[in-house]
Amino acid sequence: MRVRGGSGHTGRDEQFHAFVVHRRPHLVRTATLLTAGDPHLAEDLVQSTLTKLYVSWPAVQKADNPDGYVRRVLVNALTDERRRIWRRRERSVAELPDTAGAEPAGGPVAEPLRQALRDLPPKMRAAVVFRYFYDLDVADTAHALGCSEGTVKSQTARALDRLRAALDDRPPAAATAHSFRLRPGVTS
Repeated sequence: MRVRGGSGHTGRDEQFHAFVVHRRPHLVRTATLLTAGDPHLAEDLVQSTLTKLYVSWPAVQKADNPDGYVRRVLVNALTDERRRIWRRRERSVAELPDTAGAEPAGGPVAEPLRQALRDLPPKMRAAVVFRYFYDLDVADTAHALGCSEGTVKSQTARALDRLRAALDDRPPAAATAHSFRLRPGVTS
């Protein structure tokens, strides 16, 4: 390993550091959506993703679509995380349950959507996040998920059906107070 200027950083380290400084906020935002609003799990996913990206940094730089490569690593990190047995029993919370606190962030209107997203399987949730929150096309979403375009279409259709059903089960006041864009330009 060649050290430049005595700083202890190689060119690779400097490039990766610049990438992290520039892209980390976007990764956290995406991970938060993929985890249906769980900021603690989102941070864990970003750390796992950055570790994997550092190890494979030369491949990231050579990739035809580096953003697609990063999305794929993030989705794989989510899938790996959900497979862990201890994670199935653990539920992270911002406040301890025995502590009196204010209404959760996002209020009662956002919580049904968060819960409906949480109830989706990780890859189905990822398809919705990439297609409708990030407005990726079917091909880019398929690349990020490592599946066919047909799978993206079917997963997205099933996810939207589940989200509509879950959100339609809300009390009438909440249903009229909240509009969730399930397709670009279309509200439900």
